[in-house]
Amino acid sequence: MPPRSRRTRAAAGETPAPTGVPAVQTSSEELFSPVGRGIELCYQTFGDPDDDPLLLVMGLGGPMTWWDPEFCEALARQGFYVVRYDNRDTGRSTVLDVRVGRSTLLRAFAGTRVRVPYTLADLADDAFGLLDHLGLSSAHVVGISMGGMIAQTMAIARPDRVRSLTSIMSTTGKRTVGWQNPTLYPSLLASRKPGRAAYVASSAAFWKLIGSPAYPQTTEQVEKRAGDTFDRGVSASGVVRQMLAVLTQPNRSQRLHSVRVPTLVVHGLADKMVHVSGGRATASAVPGAELLLVDGMGHDLPPALFETFVAAIRRTADRATPTAG
Repeated sequence: MPPRSRRTRAAAGETPAPTGVPAVQTSSEELFSPVGRGIELCYQTFGDPDDDPLLLVMGLGGPMTWWDPEFCEALARQGFYVVRYDNRDTGRSTVLDVRVGRSTLLRAFAGTRVRVPYTLADLADDAFGLLDHLGLSSAHVVGISMGGMIAQTMAIARPDRVRSLTSIMSTTGKRTVGWQNPTLYPSLLASRKPGRAAYVASSAAFWKLIGSPAYPQTTEQVEKRAGDTFDRGVSASGVVRQMLAVLTQPNRSQRLHSVRVPTLVVHGLADKMVHVSGGRATASAVPGAELLLVDGMGHDLPPALFETFVAAIRRTADRATPTAG
């Protein structure tokens, strides 16, 4: 099915691109947007601003560059105006100056109520603020891991602003689903040594643990991404604050029953970071959601699967009611 926005332009009498010739995809420079509450987000866009807006929301500690440019460009070729951004406390967005002690994190991990610098709802409000800055009344929203939790929160809080929802390797917030494999606990709770070399080593080792066994990356690929991430800007305390927001998230299961936008849930059957039960529970909670389970996929987005994911996201978006803005 051709992208809706391009059909609309063709119906208006505009000359379409020649059949079989891919449109030239453009990406913006990295830009900055104030989103309120003293937060500024770094973002980048791909594709034609007249196409269907699509917001990509990254997960815990991940900068927007973890959304592979090839993936963003593939989405743009399918008729999306793609926006990726750094969450607060990540990359080049605002990093807060709020200390969270290790004991607070451990109490939250155990399920004890603790005070938090911010919540997933605050992170969802950041995303809405970015849409406001871009003049977008609504967008298709795709979130991965923590980003999926943020995307779900957006669809619950402001369904008028979410055209479709894609939740990838995420969960509902219910503690009995989407758990971490116990073998990951030492790495998740370990103290981090300072410096680039230590970050690259620990990050590469962790991604080897949670990556897709059927689609392995080379050591050089993993280390390069870790080095690029460090060079972009890493805040260890920021990761802890984000982790605290995840650990204290509410159970959205009941509220997800109210979501009526087209929804796609993607999960790897080999995911050690968020057990596939989280994806199954999400799809079960949202009426009419499509569940796409991928054998051999862990907690990453293998390039070999980009075509599959892009087609599924386009298919989901095409189920949405046309919306202006």
